Amino acid sequence: MRDSVIPIYLMPGMAANSSIFDGIDLPKEQFSITKLDWHIPEKGMSLSAYAQQMCAQILHDDPVLIGVSFGGILVQEMAKLKPARKVIAISCVKSHTELPKRMLFAKYTKVHKLLPTGLVNNVELLAKYAFGETVTKRLHLYEQYLSIRDKYYIDWSIDQIVNWRQASPPENLIHIHGEKDAVFPISNIKHCIKVKNGTHTMIIHRAKWFNEHLPTLILE
Repeated sequence: MRDSVIPIYLMPGMAANSSIFDGIDLPKEQFSITKLDWHIPEKGMSLSAYAQQMCAQILHDDPVLIGVSFGGILVQEMAKLKPARKVIAISCVKSHTELPKRMLFAKYTKVHKLLPTGLVNNVELLAKYAFGETVTKRLHLYEQYLSIRDKYYIDWSIDQIVNWRQASPPENLIHIHGEKDAVFPISNIKHCIKVKNGTHTMIIHRAKWFNEHLPTLILE
């Protein structure tokens, strides 16, 4: 691969697989794209230890790490272990202070441990957890996107999100957030690039915006 080609790694959000990035198409003469996927964590595994495992899949030096939602949290943890050219967090938070009040409430009350995650094969319920959306149409698409339905993985992911402790984001972080994000409300988010009318699933529904803007954001 030519040195001028910038390696990009894409990490999907909780319960989602890398097909959420199918609409992302960047100039191949400038960028190479590798899509990552979730695996089931070992029992009791910390987020940092999970990030260390994922870093083993990063085969280039100085990559661009792009993550969506919980995947955005994960790539921030990965960047602490492997230097990255840039970290791009989409539909995500960059510190625990940006978590919505209901998640902070869950942290101290452990109420998230009472969620009916045993029903993860109910795609409509899983979409509510992962995307913050009530799915009434195109259910088959959500079945395609949300393929990680292991109960332990879902429980672990929710627990890692509500207990995440990061005070300051990486200096090379770019945060892109939708104005209508229902999972991480924009009212809690500071210093981000706002996408007008963007929702938590804008990586799927607004792929054109990312194809137009990501090259400049990466190169600048």
